[in-house]
Amino acid sequence: MTGKRVIVTGASSGIGAATVRLFRQHGWDVVAVARREDRLRELAEDTGADAFAADLTKQADVDRLRDHVASTGPVHALVNNAGGAFGMATVWESDVDDWIRMLDINVIAVKRMITAFLPLLRQAARETGSADILTVTSIAGHVVSENGGGYNAAKFAAHALMAALRLELGGEPIRAIEVAPGMVRTDEFLMTRFRGDRSRVDAIYDGVPDPLSAEDVAAQIVHSIELPPHVDIDLVIIKPVSQPATFKVIRHPLEVAEA
Repeated sequence: MTGKRVIVTGASSGIGAATVRLFRQHGWDVVAVARREDRLRELAEDTGADAFAADLTKQADVDRLRDHVASTGPVHALVNNAGGAFGMATVWESDVDDWIRMLDINVIAVKRMITAFLPLLRQAARETGSADILTVTSIAGHVVSENGGGYNAAKFAAHALMAALRLELGGEPIRAIEVAPGMVRTDEFLMTRFRGDRSRVDAIYDGVPDPLSAEDVAAQIVHSIELPPHVDIDLVIIKPVSQPATFKVIRHPLEVAEA
Protein backbone atom coordinates (compact mmCIF):
# COMPACT_ATOMS: atom_id res chain seq x y z
CA MET A 1 0.00 0.00 0.00
CA THR A 2 1.28 3.46 -0.89
CA GLY A 3 -0.57 5.43 1.76
CA LYS A 4 -1.14 8.10 -0.90
CA ARG A 5 -4.30 9.54 -2.44
CA VAL A 6 -4.97 10.72 -5.98
CA ILE A 7 -7.88 12.57 -7.59
CA VAL A 8 -8.83 11.33 -11.07
CA THR A 9 -11.32 13.37 -13.10
CA GLY A 10 -13.33 12.10 -16.04
CA ALA A 11 -13.43 8.81 -14.16
CA SER A 12 -16.75 7.39 -15.31
CA SER A 13 -15.41 5.75 -18.50
CA GLY A 14 -12.45 5.27 -20.83
CA ILE A 15 -9.01 6.45 -19.73
CA GLY A 16 -10.31 7.86 -16.46
CA ALA A 17 -11.96 4.63 -15.32
CA ALA A 18 -8.91 2.59 -16.37
CA THR A 19 -6.67 4.97 -14.42
CA VAL A 20 -8.79 4.63 -11.29
CA ARG A 21 -8.63 0.84 -11.53
CA LEU A 22 -4.85 0.78 -12.00
CA PHE A 23 -4.14 3.20 -9.15
CA ARG A 24 -6.31 1.07 -6.88
CA GLN A 25 -4.43 -2.06 -7.96
CA HIS A 26 -1.21 -0.26 -6.99
CA GLY A 27 -2.56 0.49 -3.53
CA TRP A 28 -3.51 4.15 -3.91
CA ASP A 29 -6.58 5.71 -2.35
CA VAL A 30 -8.52 7.28 -5.22
CA VAL A 31 -11.15 10.00 -5.43
CA ALA A 32 -12.95 9.28 -8.71
CA VAL A 33 -14.69 12.34 -10.13
CA ALA A 34 -17.17 12.61 -13.01
CA ARG A 35 -20.63 13.93 -13.81
CA ARG A 36 -22.41 10.56 -14.09
CA GLU A 37 -23.18 9.37 -10.60
CA ASP A 38 -24.47 5.94 -11.68
CA ARG A 39 -21.23 5.09 -13.50
CA LEU A 40 -19.16 6.33 -10.56
CA ARG A 41 -21.16 4.23 -8.14
CA GLU A 42 -20.44 1.09 -10.18
CA LEU A 43 -16.74 1.96 -10.36
CA ALA A 44 -16.60 2.57 -6.61
CA GLU A 45 -18.26 -0.77 -5.91
CA ASP A 46 -15.78 -2.55 -8.20
CA THR A 47 -12.62 -0.84 -6.98
CA GLY A 48 -13.18 0.68 -3.56
CA ALA A 49 -12.55 4.18 -4.89
CA ASP A 50 -14.25 7.19 -3.31
CA ALA A 51 -16.79 8.44 -5.87
CA PHE A 52 -17.70 12.11 -6.12
CA ALA A 53 -20.14 13.39 -8.75
CA ALA A 54 -19.26 16.86 -10.02
CA ASP A 55 -19.42 19.02 -13.14
CA LEU A 56 -15.98 20.64 -13.27
CA THR A 57 -17.21 23.46 -15.49
CA LYS A 58 -19.14 24.72 -12.44
CA GLN A 59 -17.09 26.46 -9.76
CA ALA A 60 -19.55 25.47 -7.04
CA ASP A 61 -19.00 21.79 -7.84
CA VAL A 62 -15.21 22.22 -7.79
CA ASP A 63 -15.51 23.95 -4.42
CA ARG A 64 -17.64 21.09 -3.06
CA LEU A 65 -15.08 18.60 -4.28
CA ARG A 66 -12.22 20.53 -2.68
CA ASP A 67 -14.04 20.72 0.65
CA HIS A 68 -14.82 16.98 0.53
CA VAL A 69 -11.20 16.07 -0.19
CA ALA A 70 -9.82 18.47 2.42
CA SER A 71 -12.11 16.99 5.09
CA THR A 72 -11.26 13.37 4.33
CA GLY A 73 -7.47 13.36 4.13
CA PRO A 74 -4.41 14.49 2.20
CA VAL A 75 -4.08 14.46 -1.58
CA HIS A 76 -0.75 13.70 -3.22
CA ALA A 77 -1.61 13.75 -6.92
CA LEU A 78 -4.18 15.29 -9.26
CA VAL A 79 -4.96 13.70 -12.64
CA ASN A 80 -6.88 16.10 -14.88
CA ASN A 81 -8.38 13.66 -17.35
CA ALA A 82 -11.85 15.12 -17.92
CA GLY A 83 -12.18 16.51 -21.42
CA GLY A 84 -14.02 16.15 -24.68
CA ALA A 85 -14.36 16.99 -28.34
CA PHE A 86 -17.56 18.21 -29.94
CA GLY A 87 -18.13 18.31 -33.67
CA MET A 88 -15.94 17.98 -36.75
CA ALA A 89 -16.09 20.97 -39.08
CA THR A 90 -13.97 23.75 -40.52
CA VAL A 91 -13.06 26.77 -38.43
CA TRP A 92 -15.64 28.89 -40.24
CA GLU A 93 -18.45 26.31 -40.27
CA SER A 94 -18.07 24.93 -36.77
CA ASP A 95 -20.47 25.84 -33.99
CA VAL A 96 -19.12 28.48 -31.60
CA ASP A 97 -21.01 26.80 -28.75
CA ASP A 98 -18.98 23.63 -29.38
CA TRP A 99 -15.79 25.68 -29.09
CA ILE A 100 -16.96 27.20 -25.81
CA ARG A 101 -17.77 23.75 -24.41
CA MET A 102 -14.37 22.39 -25.46
CA LEU A 103 -12.45 25.30 -23.97
CA ASP A 104 -14.52 25.08 -20.79
CA ILE A 105 -13.89 21.39 -20.05
CA ASN A 106 -10.40 20.98 -21.55
CA VAL A 107 -8.84 24.21 -20.29
CA ILE A 108 -10.90 26.26 -17.81
CA ALA A 109 -11.87 23.18 -15.77
CA VAL A 110 -8.19 22.20 -15.52
CA LYS A 111 -7.37 25.70 -14.28
CA ARG A 112 -10.23 25.49 -11.75
CA MET A 113 -8.91 22.19 -10.41
CA ILE A 114 -5.32 23.38 -10.14
CA THR A 115 -6.36 26.54 -8.31
CA ALA A 116 -8.57 24.56 -5.93
CA PHE A 117 -6.14 21.76 -5.14
CA LEU A 118 -2.66 23.27 -5.28
CA PRO A 119 -2.83 24.33 -1.60
CA LEU A 120 -3.66 20.73 -0.61
CA LEU A 121 -0.95 19.34 -2.88
CA ARG A 122 1.57 21.74 -1.35
CA GLN A 123 0.57 20.58 2.09
CA ALA A 124 1.12 16.96 1.06
CA ALA A 125 4.48 17.84 -0.51
CA ARG A 126 5.61 19.42 2.75
CA GLU A 127 4.79 16.20 4.57
CA THR A 128 6.00 13.60 2.04
CA GLY A 129 8.49 15.53 -0.10
CA SER A 130 6.61 15.53 -3.40
CA ALA A 131 3.28 15.93 -5.21
CA ASP A 132 2.07 15.70 -8.80
CA ILE A 133 -0.28 17.42 -11.22
CA LEU A 134 -0.82 15.43 -14.41
CA THR A 135 -3.06 16.56 -17.25
CA VAL A 136 -4.17 14.32 -20.09
CA THR A 137 -4.12 16.41 -23.26
CA SER A 138 -3.89 14.95 -26.76
CA ILE A 139 -1.63 14.70 -29.76
CA ALA A 140 -4.16 17.22 -31.11
CA GLY A 141 -2.54 19.71 -28.74
CA HIS A 142 0.74 19.40 -30.64
CA VAL A 143 -0.19 18.85 -34.30
CA VAL A 144 -3.19 20.45 -36.01
CA SER A 145 -5.65 18.67 -38.26
CA GLU A 146 -8.38 19.71 -40.65
CA ASN A 147 -11.90 20.00 -39.28
CA GLY A 148 -10.63 19.86 -35.72
CA GLY A 149 -9.69 23.47 -35.07
CA GLY A 150 -11.75 23.84 -31.91
CA TYR A 151 -10.34 20.71 -30.31
CA ASN A 152 -6.83 21.66 -31.48
CA ALA A 153 -7.23 25.09 -29.92
CA ALA A 154 -8.42 23.64 -26.61
CA LYS A 155 -5.69 21.02 -26.34
CA PHE A 156 -2.95 23.41 -27.48
CA ALA A 157 -4.14 25.70 -24.68
CA ALA A 158 -4.03 22.86 -22.15
CA HIS A 159 -0.47 22.07 -23.29
CA ALA A 160 0.53 25.71 -22.83
CA LEU A 161 -1.17 25.82 -19.42
CA MET A 162 0.88 22.88 -18.19
CA ALA A 163 4.12 24.26 -19.63
CA ALA A 164 3.56 27.59 -17.86
CA LEU A 165 2.62 25.81 -14.62
CA ARG A 166 5.84 23.80 -14.76
CA LEU A 167 7.87 27.01 -14.88
CA GLU A 168 5.83 28.64 -12.14
CA LEU A 169 6.32 25.64 -9.83
CA GLY A 170 10.06 25.70 -10.39
CA GLY A 171 11.82 25.33 -7.05
CA GLU A 172 8.97 23.33 -5.49
CA PRO A 173 8.91 19.50 -5.30
CA ILE A 174 5.75 19.36 -7.42
CA ARG A 175 5.84 17.89 -10.90
CA ALA A 176 3.66 19.16 -13.77
CA ILE A 177 3.24 16.26 -16.20
CA GLU A 178 1.47 16.11 -19.55
CA VAL A 179 0.37 12.86 -21.21
CA ALA A 180 -0.77 13.37 -24.80
CA PRO A 181 -2.39 10.29 -26.37
CA GLY A 182 -2.79 9.66 -30.07
CA MET A 183 -5.35 7.16 -31.38
CA VAL A 184 -7.08 5.46 -28.46
CA ARG A 185 -9.99 3.05 -28.88
CA THR A 186 -12.50 4.73 -26.58
CA ASP A 187 -15.72 4.67 -28.56
CA GLU A 188 -17.63 6.91 -26.16
CA PHE A 189 -15.28 9.84 -26.86
CA LEU A 190 -15.93 9.64 -30.60
CA MET A 191 -19.63 8.89 -30.22
CA THR A 192 -19.91 12.20 -28.41
CA ARG A 193 -17.85 13.99 -31.04
CA PHE A 194 -19.87 12.53 -33.92
CA ARG A 195 -23.26 13.04 -32.26
CA GLY A 196 -23.88 9.31 -31.93
CA ASP A 197 -23.07 8.39 -35.55
CA ARG A 198 -21.69 4.86 -35.16
CA SER A 199 -20.65 4.57 -38.81
CA ARG A 200 -18.29 7.55 -38.48
CA VAL A 201 -16.79 6.10 -35.29
CA ASP A 202 -16.21 2.73 -36.94
CA ALA A 203 -14.58 4.41 -39.94
CA ILE A 204 -11.93 6.01 -37.70
CA TYR A 205 -10.68 2.60 -36.57
CA ASP A 206 -11.36 0.68 -39.78
CA GLY A 207 -8.43 -1.61 -40.54
CA VAL A 208 -6.14 -0.05 -37.91
CA PRO A 209 -4.13 -2.77 -36.15
CA ASP A 210 -4.06 -2.35 -32.38
CA PRO A 211 -5.00 1.23 -31.58
CA LEU A 212 -4.18 2.16 -27.99
CA SER A 213 -6.55 1.05 -25.26
CA ALA A 214 -7.62 3.09 -22.26
CA GLU A 215 -5.49 0.73 -20.18
CA ASP A 216 -2.39 1.58 -22.24
CA VAL A 217 -2.76 5.27 -21.41
CA ALA A 218 -3.62 4.57 -17.78
CA ALA A 219 -0.39 2.60 -17.46
CA GLN A 220 1.59 5.63 -18.64
CA ILE A 221 -0.24 7.94 -16.25
CA VAL A 222 0.40 5.75 -13.22
CA HIS A 223 4.02 5.09 -14.25
CA SER A 224 4.73 8.82 -14.60
CA ILE A 225 3.41 9.58 -11.13
CA GLU A 226 5.06 6.58 -9.48
CA LEU A 227 8.56 7.41 -10.73
CA PRO A 228 11.05 8.48 -8.05
CA PRO A 229 10.17 12.05 -7.06
CA HIS A 230 13.41 13.51 -8.46
CA VAL A 231 12.56 12.15 -11.95
CA ASP A 232 10.35 14.44 -14.02
CA ILE A 233 8.58 13.50 -17.23
CA ASP A 234 7.44 16.80 -18.73
CA LEU A 235 5.60 15.35 -21.71
CA VAL A 236 4.75 11.91 -23.05
CA ILE A 237 3.21 11.57 -26.50
CA ILE A 238 1.86 8.02 -26.62
CA LYS A 239 0.62 6.57 -29.93
CA PRO A 240 0.03 3.13 -31.37
CA VAL A 241 2.76 1.85 -33.65
CA SER A 242 0.13 1.93 -36.41
CA GLN A 243 0.00 5.74 -36.12
CA PRO A 244 3.45 7.07 -37.10
CA ALA A 245 2.03 10.61 -37.24
CA THR A 246 -1.25 12.33 -36.45
CA PHE A 247 -2.12 12.47 -40.12
CA LYS A 248 -0.75 9.03 -41.05
CA VAL A 249 -2.53 5.90 -39.85
CA ILE A 250 -1.71 2.40 -41.11
CA ARG A 251 -4.86 0.47 -42.02
CA HIS A 252 -3.45 -2.99 -42.67
CA PRO A 253 -1.54 -5.56 -40.61
CA LEU A 254 1.99 -4.48 -39.72
CA GLU A 255 4.72 -6.55 -41.28
CA VAL A 256 8.49 -6.37 -41.63
CA ALA A 257 9.65 -5.09 -45.02
CA GLU A 258 11.98 -7.09 -47.17
CA ALA A 259 15.61 -5.97 -46.84
